[in-house]
Amino acid sequence: MTRPFRRRRNRRACAPLSIYDPIHFGIDENGLPVEVTLMYRNLLDGGEPGSGKSSLLNTIIAHVALCSDARLWLFDGKTVELGLWEDVADVFVGNNIGHALDKLRELQAEMDMRYRQLHAVKRRKIVRADGLDVIVCVIDELAFYSVTIGTKEEQEEFRTLVRDLVARGRAAGIIVIAATQRPSADIIPTSLRDLFGFRVAFRCTTDSSSDIILAVGWAKEGYSARNIRPEDIGVGFILAEGGIPRRFKAAYLTDAQIEAVIATALRMRGIDPAA
Repeated sequence: MTRPFRRRRNRRACAPLSIYDPIHFGIDENGLPVEVTLMYRNLLDGGEPGSGKSSLLNTIIAHVALCSDARLWLFDGKTVELGLWEDVADVFVGNNIGHALDKLRELQAEMDMRYRQLHAVKRRKIVRADGLDVIVCVIDELAFYSVTIGTKEEQEEFRTLVRDLVARGRAAGIIVIAATQRPSADIIPTSLRDLFGFRVAFRCTTDSSSDIILAVGWAKEGYSARNIRPEDIGVGFILAEGGIPRRFKAAYLTDAQIEAVIATALRMRGIDPAA
């Protein structure tokens, strides 16, 4: 059957990874590796400032940057949290709500176009053999774009677009990774949280904040990120659909290691890192 999908961009054959591969997140309490396959899943990453959210984001972005079949769309309200990755991002949005909305609308249009293509060939989702780039959209941080910057109308449109992408994007090869240091009901309503297949809670100040990320009731069962000690940076709970929270220590990349990954990713794209 002829598939009408656009083929992925030409990248060097040395690309070591695929977005369909598991991503190494860290190790659990027993020293066993924690690996997550994000294809067809979205991820919510929350916790207080300095708790380890950025470490996990860097690990995910590093994997995606080295994939031959994925594109990076980065939204960074501070511009410095994800700024190191700008050279390997296909889209980089800083603290401009207008730019953020333009790019989310563009991503929504891409999603709708892909669903039209799937409908044309009577398929439910894209697969590796289609040769279509998966788009990984990383947003850090949700609260900046949804309650801090812009008008109320712009904030509402941002929330609506993100919710639509999280709800419908997976099968079309659009994955959303959203992070927040303000896990509250106004930032992460239940209707949005429950759409994320993976949820990660790093240290939170209250049981309710932990439950807002993982789901109401887990704190009473003994899975509360409030109980993580402040000095245990990078320790959190990861919850997958249908599972129970698993305590783990997130992998950490130094700036030098990030720069090495970026250099490799640039060479994959035919760009001289020293240029």
